[in-house]
Amino acid sequence: MLLKLRAGEKLYINGAVIKVERKATIELMNDATFLLEAHVLQPSDASTPLRQLYFVLQTQLMDRDGAPVAKQMFQSMLLATCAVLGQSALTDGLRVAGVLVEGNRAFEAMKTIRGLFPLEAEMLKDKAAENAAA
Repeated sequence: MLLKLRAGEKLYINGAVIKVERKATIELMNDATFLLEAHVLQPSDASTPLRQLYFVLQTQLMDRDGAPVAKQMFQSMLLATCAVLGQSALTDGLRVAGVLVEGNRAFEAMKTIRGLFPLEAEMLKDKAAENAAA
């Protein structure tokens, strides 16, 4: 797999952080768990339920030693979040993410959850307007 990085960009491989000084292409020759800097959510940005789920999955990918605990935490948080949301498009997407995680496809689950961020933002906006009107 070829990864093209811009100058100053970070790459997270198997828990290690690599920063390139100038534009670089890196070829991974074997199976490795990696995240590009653009996919990494900072702790301060994990401010909504879906972003918190995403952050836990990210932790699972970045910290191999803590991965089993992060996976259990994700499953618990997923169940609680789905219970609060009830039946909705968000819940359907989260269930897909849960199946992906069970199949050891955490990166694809992160991508699925990231795709739900706009829907969550709209739901939170509607709830805030509803509360303000009450």
